[in-house]
Amino acid sequence: MGVSKTGKTPASYYKSDVSVSQTTNTGFDSTTRKLCSGDGADSAASLSDDVLSVQPVNDDTTGTMLVKNNAGNNILAVDTVNSKVLAGASQVAVNTQYAYFGVSSLTGLSAVAGTHYLIPFGNTWATTAAIAFGTGTNPSTSYDVSANNNGDDLTVYLWYVPDNITIDQVYLLAGGNAASGDTINIHLLSFDFDAGAGAGKGDLSNGIVIAGGADIASLGYENVIYQSTAPSSADVDAGKVIVATFESNGTNSDYACQIVTKYHIR
Repeated sequence: MGVSKTGKTPASYYKSDVSVSQTTNTGFDSTTRKLCSGDGADSAASLSDDVLSVQPVNDDTTGTMLVKNNAGNNILAVDTVNSKVLAGASQVAVNTQYAYFGVSSLTGLSAVAGTHYLIPFGNTWATTAAIAFGTGTNPSTSYDVSANNNGDDLTVYLWYVPDNITIDQVYLLAGGNAASGDTINIHLLSFDFDAGAGAGKGDLSNGIVIAGGADIASLGYENVIYQSTAPSSADVDAGKVIVATFESNGTNSDYACQIVTKYHIR
């Protein structure tokens, strides 16, 4: 309910009045102007006869513009801190998307314990040559295609990123064909990509771990294991590629896994 001005003098309430930042007495026209208080303090809103604009005056906030339902819950929120527009009861970024890495079986891999292996992008179930990707705590941070002469194999493992994106969460489903006992982990990494045509193109460099899941024990054929991992380095710029890796402490070669990457365009 508004505050009544009944019985009050203009001097006692003029600061609470809303006006257009306009030096002449013409009101709204084709120029977008700030709405301000009676003493000239700007608000976040600007108006013209055709435009409504919202811009913070002092600080970006996670709720720069809000639309609520009757219960007072947000159904639309503009977050100028994180450059997001959130919608719906769940308040998910409106440009949220999902990308999938997955393989139905790594049969024939001749897995080496402690070695990271690439997982095909886009749930590519077709058989392809396995690519080892390092034996350290984290996977390798570079890859030389020409030295390995395997561009045809590497291609199916790469997620090329056309636009700037932010990774929000990484989810894993995995199972094996041997009794429980293996311990696995997965990683998601971004790389600079040597794009173009010609010999030697496609090399990966300057790898950064986006997300590295904690070790998961007791993977076997009697279960499907789930893990949710928050990114440690969420922003990935356009022109980079993303890969996913799988590493086990055992030599069972018949694993199946699916990695779901939740992201939004920045």
